[in-house]
Amino acid sequence: MVSRKDFLLRSLSLAASAAIAGPSALFATENEETIRFFDLHCHPGNFYRRGSFAYPGDASVIARVKEMAGQNMLGACFSLVSDFPLLKLTDKGVETSRAYAPGEGWSEYKRQLAQFKELCELAPMHIALTAKDLTSKPGSVAAYISCEGGDQLGSADQLDEMHADGVRVVQLVHYAPNAVGDLQTHAPEHQGLSELGKSVVRKMNKMGMLVDVAHASFDTVKAVADVASAPFILSHSLLNIGNDRPIAARTITTEHARLVANSGGIIGAWPSAYSKDFAEYVDNIMRLVDAVGVDHVGLGTDMDSNFKPVMDRYAQLPDLAEALSKKGLGRKDLEKLAGGNAQRVLRKVLK
Repeated sequence: MVSRKDFLLRSLSLAASAAIAGPSALFATENEETIRFFDLHCHPGNFYRRGSFAYPGDASVIARVKEMAGQNMLGACFSLVSDFPLLKLTDKGVETSRAYAPGEGWSEYKRQLAQFKELCELAPMHIALTAKDLTSKPGSVAAYISCEGGDQLGSADQLDEMHADGVRVVQLVHYAPNAVGDLQTHAPEHQGLSELGKSVVRKMNKMGMLVDVAHASFDTVKAVADVASAPFILSHSLLNIGNDRPIAARTITTEHARLVANSGGIIGAWPSAYSKDFAEYVDNIMRLVDAVGVDHVGLGTDMDSNFKPVMDRYAQLPDLAEALSKKGLGRKDLEKLAGGNAQRVLRKVLK
């Protein structure tokens, strides 16, 4: 086993040659293995906007996915945004402009899904369905299709078609109130998880789909914990360290975090503007580790739809690994946080 001192000395040596060898050299150990990262929540190049006026173009998606592949990433949850047409950005943050008409949410889901599958033919990524797909195509990023919000769901039976479509992760709520459960940023309507929401969670567990409780209220997450028979994730958030910061409503308490950890799941550390800078983001990751244990912490970057991110490039992953090692995380713990915990949950849940 490489001691922390030896690891840090080697990291510093590698850092000196990074300009020549490239950023991924910072992950190398004495046997030349690399730390492999997994992103629990991302929107590379804002791919979900494809076909709308706000889309930056295919080149943006391709460049970002190439960057991911260049960092030797294991894979990521590529998230559609189920309530995208309903959202508007204001000075106060994201707000909803209207509600879906009957069937509109399902049509939007299908539209975004088709657009994403077209992009998979253009960028170095492949749709992943099981944990085995993480290493099935070297040089290609394993893309697990996720839906940010269950706004398209009027019945749990629709999950059958979503599973057949290749979707493996569903975040129950986002910013628009829906029929599944209550969210952090809106007044409660269901006092937690609705009856539909309970049936959705049970069916997802039975089918081998991963439940994501990001954006969900504490009562909703508690209800998920009560009915779930498999680990679930909270793909992108941080522990609350004060309400005087941007987007504090999207942070969680230690009790909230432990509901996820107690299921065997993971919380993705979120590099949003809630952290004042990159250094404080590293501190906030360590706060999560202290609260729930390193086995239950991962990364959820929200790339490229994060609010004023303090980490906005995958090329910063070497810096993150080095910063966490300086905080005391040894090699094994770094591997868990970077991608090992995600692999464990995917192996446990996906069928």
